[in-house]
Amino acid sequence: MPQQESCWRSSLTRRRALQHLGGFLAASPLVRGQQDPFRDHSRVPAMNELVTALEFEPVAYAKLPREAYDYTSLGVDGEFTLRRNRQVFEWVELVPRGVVDVSAVKTSIEVLGTKMAFPIMIAPSASHGQLHPEGEMATHQAATAASNTPMIISINASFPIDKIAAAATGPIWYQLYARQTVDENRELLESAQAAGCRAVVVTADVQIGSLRERALHYRHLSGETGGRPRGRAARGRQGGGQPQDPNAKYWVSGQTPWLDWKLMDAIRPYIKVPLLAKGILSAEAAKACVEHGLDGIIVSNHGGRELDYSPSTLEVLPEVVDAVQGRVPVIVDGGFRRGSDVLKALALGAKAVGLGRVPRWGLAAYGPAGAQRVLEIIQTELLLAMAATGRPTLDSIDRSLVRTDFL
Repeated sequence: MPQQESCWRSSLTRRRALQHLGGFLAASPLVRGQQDPFRDHSRVPAMNELVTALEFEPVAYAKLPREAYDYTSLGVDGEFTLRRNRQVFEWVELVPRGVVDVSAVKTSIEVLGTKMAFPIMIAPSASHGQLHPEGEMATHQAATAASNTPMIISINASFPIDKIAAAATGPIWYQLYARQTVDENRELLESAQAAGCRAVVVTADVQIGSLRERALHYRHLSGETGGRPRGRAARGRQGGGQPQDPNAKYWVSGQTPWLDWKLMDAIRPYIKVPLLAKGILSAEAAKACVEHGLDGIIVSNHGGRELDYSPSTLEVLPEVVDAVQGRVPVIVDGGFRRGSDVLKALALGAKAVGLGRVPRWGLAAYGPAGAQRVLEIIQTELLLAMAATGRPTLDSIDRSLVRTDFL
């Protein structure tokens, strides 16, 4: 009996057998087939190894929680517009001018009283605190370091407007989701202007909250009841309106459904700086902005985050520019990743271009230095593209620079 017990104690148990099997499988080269091909699993590269702004996205993906990454990257519904915003750049060719002196390329411009070393701005986006502990303050510092790039601060920033403004010296604008009453808007507008914002941008394309499918999947991961995703970042709502009613049929509820020209006209007296509308995608809407005395227009589809199957911004940019006939400057955002992308928009009539996702990638990947580096890469690419196409100044850029094949 003692011999049998000793043999039993020294024999292979089921648990040990499974441990050995697991070790064998873990060492198998077949496991590489289960790895995510989107990123390099060996190490995070140093910032100076990255060459394009696009290369910052995988690093941000590697460092961020899934929810924070998806909030930056997602689009609405099936994400057709999100993809089209990038695809459209393939339908615009650059046509070099030929023999031109480009020994000195000049990129400076002034838009609505804001001087810019490059016709590039940081477009408004919410919750930079997901990406870096200093949030929008870090982004503002990066923008200032990158040739004083103007930054449009979202109403849904992670920090108060005055604290963001005090973090750096670069020019700032303010983005507003209109509140329902004039008094509510007045308080927000006065605070922004007191903080030094040089322009106000009213977003006009968020009448109702959108259903962002990637975010909705968090209802299965959060452990919460009621089927709602976690946190502001995971909600379809971005703010500026009333909280969505979870009992509303199909979750359809207002975000800023009350925004109309009557409200825009009512808040205008409290805005002492230039006023722009963001979310314009047609000649008709652009003409209405001019008729109501707005100072500028931002052609935007919210980065593909509000209405799927809306057109890409680069496609509608020419008709908006033609509609306003130079009476107000036109800015555009949506899908811009390279300096050549910016040049194409300038050729189609834009005065400046807003960058939304790419500074966020830089901030998440390497902090303020990363956001600064992303801006500098795109600024350099723009300068090189201008030189390569024989356009030494912004005034020399016109539609003869591009050949379009919009579908």
